[in-house]
Amino acid sequence: MRSVGMLDLKAEYALFRDEVRSAIEAVLESQQFIGGPSVVELERAFAAQYGITHAVAVSNGTDALLCAMMALEIGGDDEVVLPSFTFFATAGAVSRLGARPIFVDIDPRTFNLDPAKIEAAITPKTRAIVVVHLFGQCADMDAINTIAKRHKLQVIEDAAQAIDAKYQGRPAGALGDIACFSFYPTKNLGGFGEGGMIFTGDERLATLCRQLRNHGESQRYYHDRVGGNFRLDTMKAAILLVKLPRLDDFTRRRRRNADRYDRLLAGSPVTTPFVADGCEHVYHQYSILCDRRDELMAYLRDRGVASGVYYPVPLHLQKCFADLGYKAGSLPVTEQTCKRVLSIPCHPMLGDDDAKYVAKCIEEFFEHS
Repeated sequence: MRSVGMLDLKAEYALFRDEVRSAIEAVLESQQFIGGPSVVELERAFAAQYGITHAVAVSNGTDALLCAMMALEIGGDDEVVLPSFTFFATAGAVSRLGARPIFVDIDPRTFNLDPAKIEAAITPKTRAIVVVHLFGQCADMDAINTIAKRHKLQVIEDAAQAIDAKYQGRPAGALGDIACFSFYPTKNLGGFGEGGMIFTGDERLATLCRQLRNHGESQRYYHDRVGGNFRLDTMKAAILLVKLPRLDDFTRRRRRNADRYDRLLAGSPVTTPFVADGCEHVYHQYSILCDRRDELMAYLRDRGVASGVYYPVPLHLQKCFADLGYKAGSLPVTEQTCKRVLSIPCHPMLGDDDAKYVAKCIEEFFEHS
């Protein structure tokens, strides 16, 4: 039986195995495992590639969010507007700082924060809007930035799934006040372990993030504020430097696979991803909407096709946020999407025959049922 996985990291690794091993060996010879030159080089490479003034390497995407919010001095009685349809870290970072997540519904086509729902959630305590570019497509940033400016709010981009994506010709990460990326191994630019990056055009915020990632140090053993250990290891930075030049090619491959699915699934009972005008999607996930989602998922599994549900339970209905007072029905579009969304393989190593097989299995499921 054919086997089609959600990822094929071994096949990816085969493309640059020798380069990675050389990079690792260089770090081993240097014995500079923390704060080595590869970290600064990686920051410079990202800043140059995406036209960002400041790039700050950190330990992972979650810590990127936490560090960015700490730099913005979010906490206490502050409120932060954000979507409920996202990975837990987006809201978790808000709560860890003592602030209150204010969940807002999503656009039913893009799965991103619905600008039309934001202003009703803003109160005098609101400090920021966290925009998640979910699955690799940027949110409607012009509309969101207009709202933020009107209410004097900070805009934080959670771009963990959207590296290389563009909005109106501008890259994800350059669309708000500060942006956060993840290099978790399954991301479009996946590292060998955890890793993250913060982008900002604000020199003061960049300086604060650099201090906060190293326990708030302004100089050796002098701490201007309380920070954390949010440093990116030199070894991980060196490996990411090997992979970064291949990102554009991997993005093209993902888009090619998405185009295949769009054609193969046209006219089927599933809803394929919608791409908004001015957006360049990078398909961290190719997520369809369908009825009888769980049955389809089981059918695919029985035929060797992996799939994933991102995300089965919206954040506003998670047990840990019960005290916020949200109930079933609070965010109807989000809740309905969680019941119908399914992601199918779209990784850069996916072959044409595999994509055809996946689409055929989906069509057969609905034909037989």
